[in-house]
Amino acid sequence: MTADTATDVFEDHRRLLMGVAYRMLGRVADAEDVVQDAWLRWSGADHAEIRAPRAYLVRITTRLAIDRLRQVRTRGEAYVGPWLPEPYLTEFGDLAPDAADRAVLADSVSLAVLVVLESLSPLERAVFVLREAFGYPYAEIAALLDRGEAAVRQLAGRARRHVDERRPRYEVDPVRRRELTERFLAAAERGDLEGLMSLLAPDVRLIGDSGGKAKAPLRILHTADKVVRFLAGVARRRPPAPSYRLLEANGGPAVLILSAGKPDSLFQLDIADGSVTTLYIVRNPDKLRHLAAD
Repeated sequence: MTADTATDVFEDHRRLLMGVAYRMLGRVADAEDVVQDAWLRWSGADHAEIRAPRAYLVRITTRLAIDRLRQVRTRGEAYVGPWLPEPYLTEFGDLAPDAADRAVLADSVSLAVLVVLESLSPLERAVFVLREAFGYPYAEIAALLDRGEAAVRQLAGRARRHVDERRPRYEVDPVRRRELTERFLAAAERGDLEGLMSLLAPDVRLIGDSGGKAKAPLRILHTADKVVRFLAGVARRRPPAPSYRLLEANGGPAVLILSAGKPDSLFQLDIADGSVTTLYIVRNPDKLRHLAAD
């Protein structure tokens, strides 16, 4: 395999590798670093000895992500307020050849699922991502992670039960989510508090991530009344002449709010039974910086 061919092979798999790394880490910069490290390993490998490039690349990416996740958790950094993953612009391309595959990938990268995945061990998270998001057989996951198949099945079952028990129920239909997102944005733009209230489930939650670097609730807000009062306060203090971009992030529609052309915040809704059940707001500037040029 020539150097040019090796580069082409890696680029053909880059989107897959980034998808694995991001789901493992929930951090765009860390995922990009892992993929870059995987490239360095790949470029220095003896390609004549590699019979299955895809398996090799997924294997080293997954192992590097496990190592990075362990490093992040041992830093012992105290995060100010609720933590949310960095917004990740999703373009599934040929990773999602049909609607069913797309729904699976969208669910596995959703904020709701990624928040729950933070509570898994690195190995459980790796097995969950490879099995649930990308459909790898247990035997192949076992080979990728150098574990017995029975052990991998146990890890997968434990991770699946953990996620099912803790993640909130939400609607994944992108058309319905986009429609409700647009209605929510229009009501917020008008300052229509009654309109906003009509869109919220009574037990709605608002989760704001600022990392202590911007204004956002330091605790999760519960109930429609508290959420609407918070949004009313935001409307009174919003930056002059903000602009909005509707984009797809983490498998669903999201709204990026810009002030003076720079990302100020991003919000996304989870819906169920036609109402907003969770409102996510990311305001930590470190988590929005990569969206500036997109």
